[in-house]
Amino acid sequence: MENESESPLDLLWQEYGRAFDLFDDLTLARWLAQTLGQLEGGVWRLSHPLIGAYRLASQIGHERGIWLKRLATAPAAYSDSSCCRAPMLPLLTREVCESGLICQHCGETLVPFDEIPAELRLDLEAWSVAYEPIHEVAHWDDRQRKSARHYDQAFEDAALKAEVLLAQAGRDLAPRLLDHYPAVIWEDKDECLEVQPEDISL
Repeated sequence: MENESESPLDLLWQEYGRAFDLFDDLTLARWLAQTLGQLEGGVWRLSHPLIGAYRLASQIGHERGIWLKRLATAPAAYSDSSCCRAPMLPLLTREVCESGLICQHCGETLVPFDEIPAELRLDLEAWSVAYEPIHEVAHWDDRQRKSARHYDQAFEDAALKAEVLLAQAGRDLAPRLLDHYPAVIWEDKDECLEVQPEDISL
């Protein structure tokens, strides 16, 4: 019954994740710690295959409490997160003003917006505020769609604007977060506007 509400893509990712289910706790802890070392110093697309693999492994690690068991030591650059005590690996999304930076291990808020360094908050807020009405085009109700007359064109225009803003996040905003965090992930798609990672050129 549970699988009826899951998309084919969700089911595929569950299949991918089974490889990490076979790891014992020590092997999983070592793999996570080693991979964090590979990620250190980089700004990574959420769609990057290494990030996808790390996300799958870290979800299983979170369920098993791997980081709480201290079976492996994360690279020294990573401090413990306050949300789940896993190493800090933040994700920047278009909802940064509401959700802050998101933890890649537990999916909760890793850094609330008002705790992001002040010199970055203004630019992140301006970017997020600019993105919001563009994203909303995908969620217009019937009245708004009719008033636009040519909704398909409005949708396409919004998608093109989203591509520009997402590229700005990856090119300009996320790298500045590296001054404060050992590695940063940025969201490089907008499913509602049908913007895919391959549409984002840096």
